Amino acid sequence: MYRFNVHDFSWFERYPTSPATLQNKINELVYCSYNTKARVESINPETGEYRIILQGTLDMHGWWPEETH
Repeated sequence: MYRFNVHDFSWFERYPTSPATLQNKINELVYCSYNTKARVESINPETGEYRIILQGTLDMHGWWPEETH
């Protein structure tokens, strides 16, 4: 499986993408993390717009090649 790394975070700042693509990228991030949590920051019941904060720690132990330490 692909390992999410710190350089992949810039992907989230790009233009909007499909829900399926976003789900895959978030799945990769969560799978490669520990101590993850999510918090609903806001929800607008009239429009359906929401904001969710995802927080965690990327598990980098044993992932980075020796030359990048």
